[in-house]
Amino acid sequence: MTACIVGWSHGKFGKLDGETSESLIVKAATEAIAHAGIEPKDVDVIYVGNMNGGFVRQEFHSSLALQAHPDLRFKPSTRVENACATGSAAIHMGLNTLAAGKARFVLVVGVEKMTELNSAQAGEVLIKASYVAEEANIEAGFAGIFGKITSAYFQRYGDKSDALAKIAVKAHKNGVKNPFAHFQKEFAYEFCRNPSDKNPFVAGPLKRTDCSPVTDGAAAVILTDVTTALGMKQVIAFRAAEQVNDFLPMSKRDIIKFEGPALAWKRALTSARLDLLDLSFVESHDCFTSAELIEYEAMGLTAPGEGERAIHEGWVERDGKLPVNVSGGLKAKGHPVGATGVSMHVMSAMQLSGTAPGALQLPKARIGGVFNMGGAAVANYVSILEPLR
Repeated sequence: MTACIVGWSHGKFGKLDGETSESLIVKAATEAIAHAGIEPKDVDVIYVGNMNGGFVRQEFHSSLALQAHPDLRFKPSTRVENACATGSAAIHMGLNTLAAGKARFVLVVGVEKMTELNSAQAGEVLIKASYVAEEANIEAGFAGIFGKITSAYFQRYGDKSDALAKIAVKAHKNGVKNPFAHFQKEFAYEFCRNPSDKNPFVAGPLKRTDCSPVTDGAAAVILTDVTTALGMKQVIAFRAAEQVNDFLPMSKRDIIKFEGPALAWKRALTSARLDLLDLSFVESHDCFTSAELIEYEAMGLTAPGEGERAIHEGWVERDGKLPVNVSGGLKAKGHPVGATGVSMHVMSAMQLSGTAPGALQLPKARIGGVFNMGGAAVANYVSILEPLR
């Protein structure tokens, strides 16, 4: 245990007209600093997680965090990017800074403003998170990447559309309980399972209800060392934090094995000296329902090809043996790319501190897992979190 989360903030996710990446950063930073009970002058280092890639014209985001307060002027601030795992990458930079003894308090903000573009334009940005040399012309953009993965999975293990529909239903049922979520509406199984005018096929076997939305949003955390954290009002410790990167080209991997995620999970659980079912819940990277399905296997919840058991048998429901994405996940909460990894850590910190809003709070949340993924199982981050006291 080398570092702790001692303050956090989470804004509403959705189509946030009238907001800019700057306004989202400023609000998230201001609220996280206040929540930690520190002053802006106490912040030593800042990391801003933002993929951008053309979502907004403002590419250079690092010093926008300084707009939150004059006392942040001259603090070192760096923008971090690692595709859809950008938020966790920024947190890891903060953890590394603390481990090196270069800071006492680190502010990490994750942000994305995606909805200024239409869905086709957003797809053009997101495809940059693939291996462009071989994959850029796959139909339907980044959804096409996961359409290809899903088709390959179905070819090997059979059609799992029933399981995907149930994963979508679970996400939206959980999202209703999350006031921060983009979507707060339940979807019926029949609607998610069957193609229709309102739920057409998007890529391969994936329908619209299998895909996370284009979303605006921001979240932030304050990190510090364990010694300093002992005097703070809320303390969520990193019991493990692991990063595993795999080859970028899908052609160099057995893409449905998710070997990078599996290794990240194995290393994190080993480091934490835990078994998977010691966790009270997991926030997992469900950019598509099929991603969550394969992630059940990667985390070790089921054998390869048997991920459907976890959803069919209720293991991953709120009241199951390992609740997955009680926040609604990327599917219902939304997926503002740079913010997602930070959001997952904030949602977990809320659960573990017993401060999740209303019905979102789990009755017994003692240890939480986070899995954030950049690209198609390329940049893989696993955190295991628990209250320090």
